[in-house]
Formats: sequence, structure tokens, C-alpha cells
Amino acid sequence: MGRIVGIVANPASGRDIRRLVATASVFPTAEKANMVQRMLTALGAVGVDRVLLNTDLGGISAAVLRAVRTRDPARDPHWPEVDFLADDPVTGTADDTARAVRRMATAGAGAVVCLGGDGTARVAAAACGEVPLLPLSTGTNNAFPRMREATTAGLAAGLVAVGAVDPDTALRRSTRLTVTAAGRTETALVDVAVSAARHVGARALWDPATITELYCTFAEPDGIGLSSVAGQLCPSPRSDPHGVALLLGPPRECRHVVRAPIAPGLVVPVGVREWRPLLCGEAVAVRAEHGVIAVDGEREIELSGGPAPVVRLSGDGPRCVDITAVLAESARRGLLRSAAAPAEQSN
Repeated sequence: MGRIVGIVANPASGRDIRRLVATASVFPTAEKANMVQRMLTALGAVGVDRVLLNTDLGGISAAVLRAVRTRDPARDPHWPEVDFLADDPVTGTADDTARAVRRMATAGAGAVVCLGGDGTARVAAAACGEVPLLPLSTGTNNAFPRMREATTAGLAAGLVAVGAVDPDTALRRSTRLTVTAAGRTETALVDVAVSAARHVGARALWDPATITELYCTFAEPDGIGLSSVAGQLCPSPRSDPHGVALLLGPPRECRHVVRAPIAPGLVVPVGVREWRPLLCGEAVAVRAEHGVIAVDGEREIELSGGPAPVVRLSGDGPRCVDITAVLAESARRGLLRSAAAPAEQSN
């Protein structure tokens, strides 16, 4: 079967309604395709035999296919064999990502790289099981995926996939939130927000004035998105097993007011009534009876009375590739070094 890496690239990432209220960067199709190609070079350099790539309607897979067909193997760096997952219908929805990642896991991928934002990473994490996940940022709000160069990310994913580094060193188990409400259960990698808005609408949640409760798996001071509110008030690093729970309100009524970067180019005052640690394994009943619940910044569940929704923090999130740890171990053991060829002796 060979040493396999899966790559799933979301053509729609970074194109939600927050583009209208913020000045976020745009990752065009050409750049996403270039990122995939840079990863192919890195994966080939560390011995990956085969790459599985999702197909899409946005032009990413088409651009990679052209590159595969036109490159010169005698001159260009070695690439693994690229198999396009073209058997399934492309719907332009999150189901495309989930279906592709499940096929990659079933095929024996040693790692899956996903290009997208928090929403794409959430879908990929739910589908990959125990296969190591490396999320790369190409979305609007990117608290969970990292903004890293695709070449170094490819090296790290490849070293994990070929078994060159110890999983205990290379991988970090993430926490996750599950929210059960209105007969549904959804998972979040970063945050669950309760909004007074009545309808799901355009899904993306960008106005903190409507939010009454916020639950975060982690909260970093340099983060972006809703978790940045907690990151500036009560930081909780990714390495901690616990998260943070906050009650929000109008700034004029709250003890704490945080000027939070809730989206690229959008810094607004957010009022926090109170906050506390959210312990791993703890289940919390949501106070609101009506409104909308958003997971990782996207509205998913409409509330209309009934049993109180429940949010729970657990320690069984995806196993994520730690790029820095992998490449530090590679440097320590010389995995990317080789002995120099002996110099020719002169007569």
C-alpha cells in the first residue's frame, strides 16, 4: 500500500460573510493549489510514496492535475504518486471534506493535511479518527489551524506518515467540546457560543453583541476569533487539559470589557460578566432557552425551548501534528541530513 498522506483543500474557505465586515486576507485558488504543490515536493523528499487529494469545483485539484501532467521528472524534484479522489460526487458542501478524509483514513493514510479555516478543521477532525491531522490555515478565522509555510508542514506530515518520528513526540492530542441541543450533537475544536439571534441565517457568527455564553477549549492571547476574548482575559494554552467558560453581556453592564480581535481587521469591545475554568469531563447546562448555538464560529443549532442544551469538554479530540516538535526532532536526529560526497582528490 505504500506510505500515504492525504491532502484535503477546501475551495470555499475564507469566503464567508465576515469578509463583508472585516479586512481578512483572501487565499485564492491559485495559492491553495501552489500550497499543495509545495507539500508534494516536501513529501517526496522524505519518502512518501503516494498522496490522496480531494477533487473540487473551485479549481484546486484541476491546477494540481495540470502541474502533475506538465512537470519534468528529470528536472523537477521528485513527487509522490498523486491519486485524485474523483469517484464521489462533488457537492460543494462540508460533506465533500468529510467523505474525502474518511476515504483517506480507510486507505491507510499516515497523516491527513487539511487546508481551510476552523470549520474545515472541525469537519476533518470528526472524519479522521486516530489518523494524525495537520490543519493549515486558509480560512477567515483560524484559531485552530496554524498559519505555516506549506513546505515545512509537508516535511512534518511526511516524517510522521513514514514513521520517522515517535508519535509521543510528534503528535498532540487536542481537547474538544460537544454540545447536545434540539436533538442534535455537534463538536467544536475551539469554541461553542450561544447567541440571542433567532435563526442560523448566513451561519458565520461575527457580532459579539448577541452572544450570551462562550465556552472555549483553549484561549490564546495572540488568537483570533471569539476565543480571543478569553485569551486577553483568562488565557488557557492548548497544552492545558481544561478550557474556559464565560458569560457575556453589554459592555456597559459588565465588570470586564475586552477589546478583542474577533476577526481579521475587526477589534471590538466585548463585555464579560464572569468567567471560570471549564474542567475536562465537565458538563454544563446552557442557560439560554431560545436563540442559536454556534460551533467554531458557525451557527448550527436553533433553540426553541425544550431540554436545556449541554456543553461538555473532553480530552478525546484529534491527534494533531506538532510541526515545530517534529522538525526539532528531525534536526536532533539528523533525519534531513546526509553525508557530504567526498571531494575529488587533485593529482
